[in-house]
Amino acid sequence: MDHWKLRTRQLRFGPIPLVMGILNVTPDSFSDGGRFAGPTAAVDAALRMEDAGAAILDIGGESTRPYSQPVSPDEQRRRVMPVIERLATRLRIPISIDTCSAAVASDAIAGGAEIINDISGLRFDPEMLPLARRSGAGVCVMHIQGTPQTMQDDPHYEDVVSEVDAYLRETLAGCLAEGLERQRICLDPGVGFGKTHAHNLALLRGVRRFLEIGQPLLIGHSRKGFIAHVLGDKTLDRTAGSVGVSLAMAAAGVPLLRVHDVAETCQALRLFEAAGGCEAAVGGG
Repeated sequence: MDHWKLRTRQLRFGPIPLVMGILNVTPDSFSDGGRFAGPTAAVDAALRMEDAGAAILDIGGESTRPYSQPVSPDEQRRRVMPVIERLATRLRIPISIDTCSAAVASDAIAGGAEIINDISGLRFDPEMLPLARRSGAGVCVMHIQGTPQTMQDDPHYEDVVSEVDAYLRETLAGCLAEGLERQRICLDPGVGFGKTHAHNLALLRGVRRFLEIGQPLLIGHSRKGFIAHVLGDKTLDRTAGSVGVSLAMAAAGVPLLRVHDVAETCQALRLFEAAGGCEAAVGGG
């Protein structure tokens, strides 16, 4: 599929991935909690991401790091709505709301959001799928084993790539059966959500399996723990490692990347394309 249909527009994919910039307006997200907790700081950061090349801005008011505690819909609204309302008339790129709450997603869409990014695959809140259908928003449905409170207790798979592939296909079929348009559905294998470091690397190495489903695919690898594990140092800055994974995903043909470091990723992708990375990837496929 060469495009993703959103609420009022569509995104077209090109030779390199589009970048979704992460804006956590939370005090406790694993990588940047507290940095953009105030609306002014969050708006400034969003505008910088757009200028740096982001194609989507993903705003979240609830941390989903391992063992994080749920945040009420009212508190999520308090965090995200002032930011969405200020950005809706200033950004040229679409806004995504990162939430598992239909109530939060509904308010965000009313405020101008175009995409629902739900780590639960539209499963935690029974009202989310009907909302997605009614609103016409683009939706990103992700694989997760357990919940953020339990997902890293003891993740287990017989074959992580096959099992995640089956889950994504089943979830897609369920969404279609409930009346969601195929063109509005993006899939995410859920790197870091109920997976060990080995599982995460297997998903990345096997990413072409998920592309075969035929839907837009989002990979969210940015700054996650497997990067420190591969590099052998938990204290290292993970920007370069995140960019390295982004280039590997570009070579595999992934159309969407969710990252914290927008400028660095966009610059690397531009050079990847200019230096012939896209042609080499197609030729070696």
